[in-house]
Amino acid sequence: MVRKPSYDFAVVGGGIVGLAAARALLAARPGASLVLLEKEDRLAAHQTGRNSGVIHSGIYYQPGSLKTELCRRGSAATRAFAAEHSIAVRTCGKLLVATSPAELARMAALEQRAAVNGITTQRLDAAELARREPNVTGCGALFVPATGVIDYALVAEALRADLAGAGATILTGRRVTGIVEAADRVLIDATARDGRPQDGSPLDGGGQDRGTWDATPRDATARNGGARDGAARDERLTAARLVVCAGLQADRLARLAGLRLDLAPLDIAIVPFRGEYYRLPPARDDLINHLVYPIPDPALPFLGVHLTRTPDGGVTVGPNAVLGLSREGYRKGSVNPRDAADCLRFPGLWRLARRNLRAGIREQANSLRKRGYLRECHKYCPSLTTADLTPHPTGIRAQAMRRDGTLIDDFLFAQTDRMLHVLNAPSPAATAALPIGGLIAARLLAADDDAWLRDQGFQLLPRRETVVRNADVNKLRDELLA
Repeated sequence: MVRKPSYDFAVVGGGIVGLAAARALLAARPGASLVLLEKEDRLAAHQTGRNSGVIHSGIYYQPGSLKTELCRRGSAATRAFAAEHSIAVRTCGKLLVATSPAELARMAALEQRAAVNGITTQRLDAAELARREPNVTGCGALFVPATGVIDYALVAEALRADLAGAGATILTGRRVTGIVEAADRVLIDATARDGRPQDGSPLDGGGQDRGTWDATPRDATARNGGARDGAARDERLTAARLVVCAGLQADRLARLAGLRLDLAPLDIAIVPFRGEYYRLPPARDDLINHLVYPIPDPALPFLGVHLTRTPDGGVTVGPNAVLGLSREGYRKGSVNPRDAADCLRFPGLWRLARRNLRAGIREQANSLRKRGYLRECHKYCPSLTTADLTPHPTGIRAQAMRRDGTLIDDFLFAQTDRMLHVLNAPSPAATAALPIGGLIAARLLAADDDAWLRDQGFQLLPRRETVVRNADVNKLRDELLA
């Protein structure tokens, strides 16, 4: 076991939320030592680098929710960060298109919600919609002018550069295999792979299929610091405080740290949903002028297939939402035995499936047949053809779900004395990453610096949520029965 020096802070997870949390911690504690651990050989390898790139306005979200507030602040913060770091933002606006009288009624409800959330919108009739978008058909639309697009992988790279400049240590190729919270520090065991970039070098694209996270080191021959080329070696780091932003592996790392996720009030698991995209050929890049979304059905858990302009001027189609049987397997048909077993054993999945059986079957069928996928687009863009749907990288959403099948729609954190775990960071997590990072830092440091916390302007949830640890099950049962 190779021992490493102790740090003031450790962050696990090199996506945009982990990077933003690390940045906020160092802003709050200039000169502190911080290490960021990422299991892949590059940062932003999963959800951050595989999404639609939208800077969301927050029109869909429940007024007064944490998600709404973070999205509002995040939209402004993302644009300011992009301007500071010379990252292109394309503000093209979004059209929510109604294609039936029932959707017009739902559009009116969205318009009211937007007003409550302080979001500027404009209602368009069918004639105005046709004038603005000749290739889009509908009874009317709600225009959200503030919506834009950005390359979040470039944002992540800029955050990495900021962290490096602030003295942070960024270690890629580190698979966390153990987390133990002691009275005065947190011990983190990790397995490092020789022959992989391990210095937090700039992001480098890539779309290969990744294996799943595993709490067990894959090559025990590398223990005690000895390792042949390509083998694993074990390391131990210590930190005064730990933040875990593990996305698709959030529940597994929380359990590894001793949290019980199968008991109230958490009672959750991560269920992966594939979001499959297509891209229009360059000759069709002028098909739309704005982002074009359907009016969401409140009875369904996801927004539906939409057309999105990209920062480079292209157009993507998607995503759908189909169950994933591999948390990090992006190729169609990917199955990881452990991931599939965890998913299919979780009772919440079956309860969700029963409530959405018809929609789930339709989504799975459309994933297999391009013509079915195209039918979803034809509701508002009838000129698209199957030849227009060219391959584009798939994303996988880390969706926290309760055992009763309820999808957790807001951000969810679990906190102990020295750890904070981000258990759910749904869309608009990329948009809201910078204020989420501030919120994480505020929650972690609240006991130490009340003045700094007040300066952030957040109305926070209670610092300590009820977190069930493995060793406390009997005590908790006694308290619940008392």
